[in-house]
Amino acid sequence: MGLAAAYQAVKLGHDVTVLEAGAEPGGMAAHFDFDGLSIERYYHFVCKTDAPTFELMQELGIAGKIRWRTTSMGLFTHGRLHPWGTPTAMLRFPEISLLSRLRYGLFAFVSTRRNRWDAIENETAKSWITRWCGTEVYEKLWHPLFDLKFYEYAENISAAWIWTRIKRIGRSRKSMMKEELGYIEGGTQTLVDALCHEIKSREGKILLATPALKVRTENDKVTGVETPSGFLPADHIISTAPTPLVPDLIPDLPHDAKAAYRDIHNIGICCLVFKLARSVSPNFWVNVSEPDIAVPGFVEFSNLRDVKDTIIYVPYYMPVTNEKFTWPDQQLLDEAFSYLQRINPELTPGHILASKVSRLRYAQPICEPGFAAKLPPVQLPIHGLQVADTCFYYPEDRGIAESVRLGREMASRLSAV
Repeated sequence: MGLAAAYQAVKLGHDVTVLEAGAEPGGMAAHFDFDGLSIERYYHFVCKTDAPTFELMQELGIAGKIRWRTTSMGLFTHGRLHPWGTPTAMLRFPEISLLSRLRYGLFAFVSTRRNRWDAIENETAKSWITRWCGTEVYEKLWHPLFDLKFYEYAENISAAWIWTRIKRIGRSRKSMMKEELGYIEGGTQTLVDALCHEIKSREGKILLATPALKVRTENDKVTGVETPSGFLPADHIISTAPTPLVPDLIPDLPHDAKAAYRDIHNIGICCLVFKLARSVSPNFWVNVSEPDIAVPGFVEFSNLRDVKDTIIYVPYYMPVTNEKFTWPDQQLLDEAFSYLQRINPELTPGHILASKVSRLRYAQPICEPGFAAKLPPVQLPIHGLQVADTCFYYPEDRGIAESVRLGREMASRLSAV
């Protein structure tokens, strides 16, 4: 989002400096060297509805880097991997009644075609799913996933937020029977590199390993930012830092604004990546609903992006207060690999070529019913100051398309503020 905002701002003729706290640009879209393969720390994919991504890539001259691939979904439950995500798979699924299967199919069909979310904005996902599909579907298929992603927040997740996730994937299909997802050739680094090149070619600056420490204001107007290297004067500031950091980052905010940011909760993540010598399943993603498996699923990224070896992401979402968040990397990796072996018993430790654990304290905002009204305004009362992070995509979830859209929107307002 920060790079998209910076690109739009330099296009409009502003003198732009990007402060990147990390050692590399790109935030959650940044890559790392994984045993010789450049790949994202946190997996990304492209859907057919991601118009802001396509428009930006067209402008940057990299539109031809999008690749599309037919993908599939699986569901591991009761010790068996089932096909999932198509009408046929749903009708053949043996773990819920025929009536529940039919109701679930209708729910998915209507959700994919629905265009408005205001009617379900104040409803919980549990209530909404149960109303459409019945208790059996919620308890057997959704409740386990919510518990392992949201923990104590599981019963109070926004129906509107869940709907947008169903809609986005449902509209990225060739047909009812074929899901089609995309990726950027070379990974998200291709987009990050193109943005950085364009920003720098227009005389913008990108300062790496340079976190913003304090936003300074005077007479209700921004004056600049304190950094480890000193004070950087500025007439306008766009902050894309996680909302929990905002009250300390901008100490001159009104008390009620600080309280609003502190009232937005987040779940952390330990995202594990394995490079394996053999595949785990034929699916891009597998949801897991087993009482003794502590992750809601895994992503076999190599079934989307064409890479030499098998690449598996295993996301452990959890509050940062959970003891597993501070487990040693190897303990997490050993547990996660044992889960992969449950899904594919032919896997052995000898198939592991490389592994990596990345942690993020503010990975997933908790969007409860009525979340839209809870969000502070992007344009704050302090002149020249705009603040947003991934929770401001609501009801959409985190993703590159929403990052691009909101980042460019904020930069486009600079001429008017």
